[in-house]
Amino acid sequence: MKIALIGPAHPLRGGGISTFNERLAAELQSQGHDVTIYSFSLQYPSFLFPGKSQFTDEPAPAGLRIKSIINSINPLNWVKVGYLLKKEKPDLVLVRYWLPFMGPCLGTILRIVRQNEHSRILCIADNVIPHEKRPGDLQFTKYFIKPVHTFITMSRDVLKDLGTLTQKPAAFIPHPLYDNYGEAVPREKALEKLHLSPDKKYLLFFGFIRKYKGLDILLEALADDRIRNGDIELIVAGEFYGDAEFYTDIIKQKQLENKVHLFTSFIPNEEVATYFGAADVVVQPYRSATQSGITQVAYHFEKPMIVTNVGGLAEVVPNGETGYVTTSGPQAIANAIMQFFTPPGIPNMAQNIQREKAKYSWDVFVKKLLQTAGL
Repeated sequence: MKIALIGPAHPLRGGGISTFNERLAAELQSQGHDVTIYSFSLQYPSFLFPGKSQFTDEPAPAGLRIKSIINSINPLNWVKVGYLLKKEKPDLVLVRYWLPFMGPCLGTILRIVRQNEHSRILCIADNVIPHEKRPGDLQFTKYFIKPVHTFITMSRDVLKDLGTLTQKPAAFIPHPLYDNYGEAVPREKALEKLHLSPDKKYLLFFGFIRKYKGLDILLEALADDRIRNGDIELIVAGEFYGDAEFYTDIIKQKQLENKVHLFTSFIPNEEVATYFGAADVVVQPYRSATQSGITQVAYHFEKPMIVTNVGGLAEVVPNGETGYVTTSGPQAIANAIMQFFTPPGIPNMAQNIQREKAKYSWDVFVKKLLQTAGL
């Protein structure tokens, strides 16, 4: 089939969404489809972007066709791109939806595409009710939804949220593995590269640092005397998307300077394996969530996890098998950390992780996606 994938991709630093789109395009191509990614020439106005840069200097992924032509704030551009895609007549249009801000832009493009009466439009909905709410969210999302034929979500919570907005066909398909970060790095080598002691145990908080992800809760948990007085330390790897002082003040107030290792620049793809290699367990202390790509990076590197029971996190981390699921609060997270590191730990944990990992192949994801699209 001829497939158009609308969403961020290289050279945008869209984090998990860009990486996902590129990996999905590669999988579709490997199955014989003709794929073009239609990305953004301008994704966010600079005043709306919380990070340091929207662009990466990493090389473009090999073998992918990426056209950076969508301007999220220019209605004339939306019409132009819409007519381009209408004329191209792809058999399938895959569109990512993760933020209501994109509703007017993507909704307009899709309305025009539908005029060709040929293209099937499937939305991969990361969120329909955002973590950080703003005026106009509901109206923008409803505008986007109208031209879409069918939806998939990667958590049951998002599927439930979607059901409050539309009765169009929708299916839940679990988030596949992020298997494009290379091979695992041995612990000793990873710690040497990060200049960390091999005599400590390490928690890993990975990814963009936003309020809803609960790094402050994890820092409070780290101040628990059982952890403070032990050999457990925290690696924070990811760029601040918000006020960095909010977190550094907690570290100072709780006197955690020697327990927390901050690597808070943007983490390029080739360095991801190092941080996961150094970790004993990945912690996601989220206040709210839909699905998280971090769980699928952890499964790729066969790392156990401690997650909070919000959104879809508990769906993919069987409690007491591949890690622990806990409530969102410093005491509960501290208890889970101590439980993880207290012998005998989780029986058959490595085998359990390999079992769960096998469920999330890209081949399975794409087959279910195309079935949902009716193609």
